[in-house]
Amino acid sequence: MNPTTSLRVHAIEPRRLDDIFSANADGHGNLLLPFAASGEGEPLRCCLRYAVQGEQIALVSFAPFDHPSVWTEVGPIYIHASPCDGPTSVTKLPQQLATGPRVLRTYRADDTMNYDHNTVVSNEADLEPILERLLGEPDVETVHVRTLAPQCFLYAVTAAHPEDDASKSREYATVER
Repeated sequence: MNPTTSLRVHAIEPRRLDDIFSANADGHGNLLLPFAASGEGEPLRCCLRYAVQGEQIALVSFAPFDHPSVWTEVGPIYIHASPCDGPTSVTKLPQQLATGPRVLRTYRADDTMNYDHNTVVSNEADLEPILERLLGEPDVETVHVRTLAPQCFLYAVTAAHPEDDASKSREYATVER
């Protein structure tokens, strides 16, 4: 990745959200139980922003890797209790989740963790230049952005490709809801 290459931000894939909504449960059998957001810091992984007080959200189990991997971890995440429009952009970091403190976990192309480049980002630090640097490493394919203390998954970032839409992910744009 060169300095002019942009980033590609990955929220939860619509098909995985659709599976949760159609089953009314996450992939681990936990029922989808809507509740009103407190508005005190519930990061929504479906649209990559903080919930607004009173919004209907749910807490579900989620594993960022959707295939067999020794790196598969299941953790709690917040989503809207019903389908939303997804993130406003996939080529810009989500404004409310674009600064530290964060843990950045790096993965190679074969989805193995690359410990050499895992990074702890200090409070209020801008993630973009750090992510660009990490994705510029030849042995880093994907970076998982996580909360600092509990290390809950927030979103993934890869290098953007020319076919990436500048405002919305094709995944969200083509999925009928």
